[in-house]
This record gives sequence, structure tokens and C-alpha cells, in this order.
Amino acid sequence: MIKELQSKKVELKKKADDAKEQRNILNAKASSFAKERNNLNIKTKEILVQAQEYKKQRDQINIDVSKYKELRDEINNKANNLFLKIENLKKKNNLNGPSIKQIKKQIEQLEFTQQTTVQTPKKEKEIVTKIKDLEKEYEEKKKQFEENSILNETIEEAQKYRKEASEYHEKLSNLAKQAQELHEKMIQLFKDAEKTRFDSDTSHKSFISAQEEADKQHNIFISVQKEIREVEKEINKLKKKDSKIKHGTSDLEKDAKDIFDKFKDGGKLTMDDLMTIQRSKY
Repeated sequence: MIKELQSKKVELKKKADDAKEQRNILNAKASSFAKERNNLNIKTKEILVQAQEYKKQRDQINIDVSKYKELRDEINNKANNLFLKIENLKKKNNLNGPSIKQIKKQIEQLEFTQQTTVQTPKKEKEIVTKIKDLEKEYEEKKKQFEENSILNETIEEAQKYRKEASEYHEKLSNLAKQAQELHEKMIQLFKDAEKTRFDSDTSHKSFISAQEEADKQHNIFISVQKEIREVEKEINKLKKKDSKIKHGTSDLEKDAKDIFDKFKDGGKLTMDDLMTIQRSKY
């Protein structure tokens, strides 16, 4: 019986050692997953901080865009009002029709045609006549404009406003481009943060799974340890019992020997002496 219990103890010890080893391996895995999860959480936080910084910069630029857009529109309105005034002045002073620039451009186109293409004498004459007429019209209109100070000043002021509005438009276009670039960076960072958060959740699930498995192995280890102690108690009980039996047998045999020696020396045996000799099988 003791041998069976000792054999069982050996088996239980191996089972406990295996459970302990598995528990330690799983705890190490859980620790690794926890570290990975924590690093990913830190990374996610850093990404979100940068994304918020891009958002802050974008929002500030958008405020500037709105401001410059308002200024551009305000100045464009001033320019439009002046150009309307210019048209009225032209009508009033009989200066409608093509502008000086347009007339100049027509003259240059005709001169280019005259110089670069072969024309019939008739067509050549028509071009020359047309150029002269345009040059005359150009000079007359130029003189009229130069003499009309109010019109000139209005045109100059309108062009100044239009140029200023164009500068504001270019500035707000550049700012809008910067805001869009920041917005795209922010969106990309939010996507990156979403991915690292997903990876963190995955690591956390792996951590929980490994921790639960480690707890199971630990519970097995504790349970088997308890079984081992119970087996050891049984072994100790049996050993004490055997020791007691052996000790009692030894005393009985000693008593029987003493009685027998007494008998050999001529002593008388009592009924108890005979019973002792019989029990001891001496």
C-alpha cells in the first residue's frame, strides 16, 4: 500500500511540476502581451497628440482664410463699383467700344499678318488702311483718356483694388492649400491611431487569454499540491502503524523468550505465560 501511495506521489509531483512550468510560461507570455499593449497605448496617445496639433494649426489657418476671403470680397466689391463707374464715365464721354489695350492688340495682330504672310495687293491695301484707322482711333482714345483725369484716376484706383484683391486671393489660396495638407495629415494620423488602438486591443485580448490559462495551471498546481500532502499524510499514517506493529511484535517475542528461559531454569508457567508464548509464536 505504501509503495502504491509513493508511486502516486511521484505521478502527482510530475503533474504539479508540469502545471508550474506551464503557468510560468503563460505568465511570461501574458507579461509580454501586456508590455506590447502598453507600448501601443503610448504610441496611440502620441499619434493623437500630433493629430490634435495638426487640427489646431488647420483651424487657425482656416480662420485666416476666412479673414482674407472677407477682405478679398470687400475689395473686389470696391473694384467692381469703380469699374461700373468707369463704364458710366465712358458712356458719358463717348468712350465706349474697344479699350486702348484691345485696339493696340488688334494693330499688333494686323502688323504680324502683314509681315509674315503673302497678300494680294488689294488685301495688303485693306490691312494697311485698317492699321491706320486703328492707330488713329488709338491716338484719339488715348488722348481722350489722358485728358479725362477723373476717368484715369478711377481706372487707376479700380486697378489698384483689383490687384490688392488678387494678392489676397493668392494668399488665401496658399493658406487653403496648407490647411488641406494639415487636414490630410490629421486624417492619416487618426487612421494610424485607429490601427494602433486595434493592435492594442488585440494584445490585451491575448494578455487576458494567457493570464486566464496561467490561472488555470496555477489552480491545477495548487490542487495537486494539496493531493500530494494528503498522500504524504496517508503514507506517514501507514508508516507509523507499521512501526507500532513491529514494535509490539518485538516486545511480545522478548517476553516469550524470558518466560521460556524461566521455564528452562525450572520455573513454573502460569496460564498467562502460556498465552504469551502462543501469541508470540516463539
